[in-house]
Amino acid sequence: MWITIGEHRFKASLINAPAAREFSDMLPFTLIMGDLNNNEKHALLPKSISTDEHYPKRIHNGDLMLWGNQTIVVFYKDFDTPYPYTRIGYIEDPSQLQQVLEQNNVSVIFSKN
Repeated sequence: MWITIGEHRFKASLINAPAAREFSDMLPFTLIMGDLNNNEKHALLPKSISTDEHYPKRIHNGDLMLWGNQTIVVFYKDFDTPYPYTRIGYIEDPSQLQQVLEQNNVSVIFSKN
């Protein structure tokens, strides 16, 4: 899977889980993602998908998670969290992600290739 933000393209891997498969089935799509807490971008998906929430305790730069059953979250910083998420996947090399996502709202393209 690919995540494109402006001129930057990031390779992402989805985990083997129902939520990730349902997410993949919706591709491609573009979302305007807003910032929250200066560590994540979030937006509503076109439709709800399955959840398998767990408490990860630690979020990592590049994590792709589902909040609730319809909000996709792209994390661009490491931090501790008390909140539950459904894991979708991760960006394989997030080294440039924070620099690219620190703007307010960004247009993000999620695609299979």
